[in-house]
Amino acid sequence: MEDLGSVAAWVGAVWLALVLALIVVPSALGISLGISEAYMWVLVKTLEWATIRIEKGVKKPQPQMLKTPAANGIIERDETPMEKEIARLHRVDFEFSDIFYFCRKGFEAIVEDEVTQRFSSEELVSWNLLTRTNVNFHYISLRLTVVWVIGVIVRYCFLLPLRFTLAAIGIISMIVGTTMVGQLPNSSVKNYLSEVVHLTCSRILVRALSGTIHYHNKENKPQKGGICVANHTSPIDAVILTNDGCYAMVGQVHGGLMGVIQRATVKACPHVWFERSEIKDRHLVTKRLREHVADKSKLPILIFPEGTCINNTSVMMFKKGSFEIGGTIYPVAIKYDPQFGDAFWNSSKYNIVSYLLRIMTSWAIVCNVWYMPPMVRKEGEDAVQFANRVRSAIAHQGGLTELPWDGGLKRAKVKDTFKEEQQKNYSKMLVRNGSIG
Repeated sequence: MEDLGSVAAWVGAVWLALVLALIVVPSALGISLGISEAYMWVLVKTLEWATIRIEKGVKKPQPQMLKTPAANGIIERDETPMEKEIARLHRVDFEFSDIFYFCRKGFEAIVEDEVTQRFSSEELVSWNLLTRTNVNFHYISLRLTVVWVIGVIVRYCFLLPLRFTLAAIGIISMIVGTTMVGQLPNSSVKNYLSEVVHLTCSRILVRALSGTIHYHNKENKPQKGGICVANHTSPIDAVILTNDGCYAMVGQVHGGLMGVIQRATVKACPHVWFERSEIKDRHLVTKRLREHVADKSKLPILIFPEGTCINNTSVMMFKKGSFEIGGTIYPVAIKYDPQFGDAFWNSSKYNIVSYLLRIMTSWAIVCNVWYMPPMVRKEGEDAVQFANRVRSAIAHQGGLTELPWDGGLKRAKVKDTFKEEQQKNYSKMLVRNGSIG
C-alpha cells in the first residue's frame, strides 16, 4: 500500500508539474506553445472527416439539410404583415375562411413559437461526435463508431481531469491573489496588480475550457468610466471578456463558492455586488452605477442587459436600466461556434454543476468577440429607444436574430396586460378594415 501511495503521489506530482510548465505558466504570461492550435487542427480535421462519413453513410442523404442551419425552423412562415392579411377579409359578409389566418398563426405559435425555442440548445448543422445533434445518427459505420468511442475516452479520461485541474488552479489563484492585493492601500499600484491578477486567472480559466477566442476591432475596447454591454449566452461570457481586459462586474451577491470569489475580488477591484433586497430597488441600483461611471479612473462596468442566457441564436429585449445611467456605451457582440461545444446555459434544465460538466466534456469553446464603436444617447432619445438601437447593432454584428421579447419569459408567463394590448390591436385593425360592423 505504501508503494502504491508513493507511485500515486509521484504521478500526481508529475501531472501537476506538466500542467504548470506547459499550460499555466505560458497562459499566465500570455504566450502560446502551439498545443491549443495543434489540438484544434486535429479536431477540425476529425469533424470534417466525420461529416463526410455521415453524408456517405446515410441511405438517403439530404445535403440541403446538412448545409442549412436548423435554427431557421421547421415551419416555412409567411411574413406578410397582419394588416395586409386582415385587409383581404370581406367587408360585409362573414365567411368561415376568414378565420384561417388566425388559426394558422395560432398553430404556428403552438408548434414553434419564436420565444421558447431561444431557451433551448441551438441545433447543429451536422453531428459533432458529441451527444446532441439535430439528426438521429444511430450507426453509420464501424470507423465512425470507433472514433466516437475514442473521443469519449479522450474527453472524460484526459480532457476532464486536465480542465478540472486548470479550473481549480485558476479559481484558487483568483481568490488568493485578489485577497492579497485587497490588503494594499488604494493606489495606482493596487489597481495595476488587481488587473494583472484578473487577467492572469482569466487566461488560466479560458485554457480550462480549451477556449479559442477571436477578438475583433480591439481599437474599440471599452474604456474606463464607460459601460460595456453584451449579449448573454453563458456564465462564462464574463471570463471570455476578462481574458482580454478587466471589467467591474455587476450582479447579485451569492453564497457558496461564488460568494467566496465575490468577497475576495471586491477587495481588489471595484465590482458592484447587490444584496437580494437591494437589487429590487431600481433607484438604488441606478445611483450606485452612476457613482461608479462618474469616476473615470474606475474600470468599465460589464452588464448583460438581457438579464438571462439566450441560446446563441438571438438577442432579446434589453432592460432599459443600463441605459438610464448615462455615460458612453461600448457594445460587444459574442457569438459561439456550436460545432465544438454548446456554451448555452439552460438554467431551467441544468444546475451550474451539470452545466460545467457539460462544458468541460465538450471538445472546446470557440467564439468570436466583436468590439463595436462606442455609442451615446442621442438628444430626444429615451432609454428604451437607446437600448433598442444598441441591441440592433449587436445583433447585426454577431449575425443574431433580433427579438423584441423579454428574456424574463424564460421563467415567467406573459403578462395579462400585454395580452390585452394585443387583443385591442387586433380589434382596432378589424374595425379599421371594415371587417366588423
